Amino acid sequence: MANNIRLLDDNTINKIAAGEVVERPASIVKELVENSIDAKSDSIIIEIKNGGKKYIRVSDNGIGIDKEDIDLAFLRHSTSKINKAEDLSRVISLGFRGEALASISAVSQMELITKTDDNDIGNQVEVMEGKIRDMKNVGCPKGTTIIVKNIFFNTPVRKKFLKSDNAESSHISDIVYKLSLSYPNISFKYIRDNKVIIKTPGKDNLLSNIYSIFGKDFTDSLFKTNYSGDDIKIRGFVSKPSFTRGNRKHQYFFINGRYIEDKKISKAIEEAYSTLIPANRFPIAILYINLPPNEVDVNIHPNKIEARFEREDTLRKIIYKMIKDVLKNNNLIQEAKLNKKSKDRNEQKNIINILNTKENSKEKENIDNKIIKNSYKTEELNNKTKVTLNKIPTRENDKEDTTETLSKDIIKAENKIKENNTNYEREESITKKLPNIKIIGKLFSTYLLAEGLDNEAFYMIDQHAAHERIMYEKLKKQYKNENITIQRLLSPEVINLTHGEFELYKNNFQLFKNMGFEIEEFGVNSIILRGVPMIFGKPNTRGLFLDILDKLHENIKSNYEVRLEKIMKISCTKAIKAGDRMETIEINQLLEDLEKTEKPYTCPHGRPVIIKMTKYELEKKFKRIQ
Repeated sequence: MANNIRLLDDNTINKIAAGEVVERPASIVKELVENSIDAKSDSIIIEIKNGGKKYIRVSDNGIGIDKEDIDLAFLRHSTSKINKAEDLSRVISLGFRGEALASISAVSQMELITKTDDNDIGNQVEVMEGKIRDMKNVGCPKGTTIIVKNIFFNTPVRKKFLKSDNAESSHISDIVYKLSLSYPNISFKYIRDNKVIIKTPGKDNLLSNIYSIFGKDFTDSLFKTNYSGDDIKIRGFVSKPSFTRGNRKHQYFFINGRYIEDKKISKAIEEAYSTLIPANRFPIAILYINLPPNEVDVNIHPNKIEARFEREDTLRKIIYKMIKDVLKNNNLIQEAKLNKKSKDRNEQKNIINILNTKENSKEKENIDNKIIKNSYKTEELNNKTKVTLNKIPTRENDKEDTTETLSKDIIKAENKIKENNTNYEREESITKKLPNIKIIGKLFSTYLLAEGLDNEAFYMIDQHAAHERIMYEKLKKQYKNENITIQRLLSPEVINLTHGEFELYKNNFQLFKNMGFEIEEFGVNSIILRGVPMIFGKPNTRGLFLDILDKLHENIKSNYEVRLEKIMKISCTKAIKAGDRMETIEINQLLEDLEKTEKPYTCPHGRPVIIKMTKYELEKKFKRIQ
């Protein structure tokens, strides 16, 4: 019997459509919080239980929903953000498709409480499977509260694919951190299983916002950066090369307030750190980018974390140069610090950290008071000294004008950022990269020991890493100037290629020529190699050519990138080794050459060349001071 085509009922359609919007509890939190942001809220509270599977509450003090609009709010493709397709080219709100409430209510039990500023009384609505079951008047503050219970209760097939409470909570935490970073002008409070995980001040202070999420050590490691021009404005922070992570999860990009992920922006940032950080390590970046709305397309995927840019290459080049300038104009010498005392470690435990979100307490806490006590520890950290800020508005009393104390550590962090960026504001370039030192000895025939002429610091210099940097930049300069000598082969070598490799070679013939290769086509899918660049010494000619060809498969198109790794390896091979004895005249020449390099602080692989230890740290170690 043939299958008959039939129309699906609305209930089934809504459940299917919900699959694109509601993948897991974190999707619900994202959609609801974005609606709160679009509603012009300056205070948002997120609360979850059991990983959001059983209970999610999002409350805000925004404009609320008129009673007449409540019925429309739960229909698919109903929105107040756009009117017609042309509006998509200039959308600035986070939401615009009009699918969130309809999709969420189709697969959960939902309750809505809302009041606008024009009404004396609010409305409470119960929604089940996308249908309004009950509506009544209720007293409530201005704004909207949405409670979502029992996600996927009516779609058990999808419910069984939800992960553990901890796993789902982790996804929600990630969403909240990104949204709270996106809008430093909004106070966010995130409560998980009756425990406050994060509370941000909402004072439009980027540094205080970052501090409240990541803590002191993270904040102290940052350089401030900014750019303005060509209708593009960028502000934010990037990390010192000594403070990196093992993945890109701590690279946050916000386009016109919207969090996005963009591999090309990440690539530009990592290129700016090239040779300053080790392989497989990634810099931290928190960048707020403002572009004309008509130059950004966010209507690509339902998750709305991908975007297309009209001036993509321009943006990438601006970010690259902006960060490279910051790194160039700051002292990047790594400082060796001793372990902190137990008291310091205990204080640090009280800082809410994004990296530690495990559920480790079942006690119910007094939320509003505990967050101040745990996050700031005013009495201990401030040494009885109090600094006041306006109280963060809450849903319960969003207009109350009282004060609360702020940790002295935040002020220290602000000063640290200013110290990190002391040289960034200067227009002239820095001529002296290394400190004024005198060599006082050698250690293990590997490390040069030096004393600062200001008598305040002690330095250790890795002679191998220092010489690597010198050799690398010398070779790179030859390459950049295209001043490459070609070594002709006495016996030209024939290399047979696959058809795909042969076509790749032909498409990049000019690239190989610019690099110093002399190559001719030799029959079907074969080439004959007659000369190789002298910059590579005497390499295995076949292996060298094929290595570069393989890199072209990875879409590496520029001469610079193809040769960069090879130059790094050569500089490492030719450099002074650990254990090599150096005379005084050689040491002085090494330091003189190191000073002339562009990046004297790390070897080409990102390892430190020079490490500093302050006199204060040494005196603490010898217990001369407490």
